[in-house]
Amino acid sequence: MANAIPVVQSGRIRVVRQGSGPLVGPVVYWMFRDQRIRDNWALIHAVDQANKANVPVAIAFNLFDQFLGAKARQLGFMLRGLEKLQGNLQSTLQIPFFLFQGEAIDTIPNFLKECGASLLVTDFSPLRDVRSWKEKICERVDESVTVHEVDAHNIVPLWVASAKLEYSARTLRGKINKLLPEYLIELPAIEPPKIKWSSSNPPIDWPKIIADVVRKGAEVPELEWCEPGEDAAFEVLMGSKKGFLTTRLKTYSTDRNNPLKPQALSGLSPYLHFGQISAQRCALEANKVRKNYTQAVDTFLEEMIVRRELSDNFCYYEPQYDSLLGAWEWARKTLMEHASDKREHIYTREQLEKAQTADPHGPAISPVALRMYWAKKILEWTNGPEEALAITIYLNDKYHIDGRDPSGYVGCMWSICGVHDQGWRERPVFGKIRYMNYAGCKRKFNVEGYISYVKRLVGESKKRKAEVILDKKAKELRN
Repeated sequence: MANAIPVVQSGRIRVVRQGSGPLVGPVVYWMFRDQRIRDNWALIHAVDQANKANVPVAIAFNLFDQFLGAKARQLGFMLRGLEKLQGNLQSTLQIPFFLFQGEAIDTIPNFLKECGASLLVTDFSPLRDVRSWKEKICERVDESVTVHEVDAHNIVPLWVASAKLEYSARTLRGKINKLLPEYLIELPAIEPPKIKWSSSNPPIDWPKIIADVVRKGAEVPELEWCEPGEDAAFEVLMGSKKGFLTTRLKTYSTDRNNPLKPQALSGLSPYLHFGQISAQRCALEANKVRKNYTQAVDTFLEEMIVRRELSDNFCYYEPQYDSLLGAWEWARKTLMEHASDKREHIYTREQLEKAQTADPHGPAISPVALRMYWAKKILEWTNGPEEALAITIYLNDKYHIDGRDPSGYVGCMWSICGVHDQGWRERPVFGKIRYMNYAGCKRKFNVEGYISYVKRLVGESKKRKAEVILDKKAKELRN
């Protein structure tokens, strides 16, 4: 390969396996966490390496039979986004997209062998399962294959930002801010591949695959309000009518924690989770309007950069990121000291899932918006912190479209185990873990107003679903 200035900064790339042979075969990008074409450092690197070696490039995606309990809500959104991605890939870059189903430790090495690939590029995830798959894939590929991992999700690559587990946002913030001038830069455009993929890739029956996934995961149906895909994500960020940075930013710092004002939120979480938009793009665009809304932009960038990257840091450097074993020592100690404290109520996971509790507001403010409050209530209502944490993660991953995310795990660990927090006044059940209760919620926002708001949303949703069923029956009768 010819010597040239790298398109992607070397600090963003890790060589996780050095193959024995030269780059003479195709480059394959195994897409997982960053499901987009625009502003994707992993795809930029894959195409750049292919062009420098005059070899073709392809994208491979593996659909797991079961990934940490994901249902129709999450998988439907993801697959509809990937369907759009494949169409855009074909029309713009002519890069083939291969969809496999099964276990990635089998499908990815098999594909590399079939196409004679010399380089596998992967995007980065700190989660245990994903890291394990990569290790096994590295063991199974031919000895000539090199494997590169590119952090396309974080603005400052995780391994550059810090080489250790950080205690809090305070300890990580300074490190990241020093590196932002180097890494918060405009991304280069992707150059089309010089060499086209010679063999044909099998057609993907998207309607069938999506219908099958939605049917199997129907227990948690898809969301009506959230349109998947890169274009939809950019519209949420920059749209002229309802874009966050263009029409809703000014109230972000003051109203984002008020559930009665959902429009104050960015609405970007689903797109960031599935990588349908780049956090780097969000930050770059936000900086362009900072002079007009300094406080709002600074608050947004704190969440977008420091807090998100702190979550990745925790999940990467703490293998037990979803267990009481991953809590700080002081938190573990205080939780175990109070594990046998008398609880006023004890509920099963099934009761909590159905909001069958003594709290009259449970059905209205179930774990949809007030995650932290409900996680702490679950700590009060179960037999101990281990059970509370397991139930909290289960509910978060099952119902939230951005479940199975480092930020979700850290949110649960913060609520139950005090991760990234400090000790507070000791009290029954909670020990020194930060306490939250219903009275505290009432001081922060109009709880009764929020309950009415949620009930109205539920009623409107039921009405729309009934209308869809009636329309379907009417069409069947006409036919």
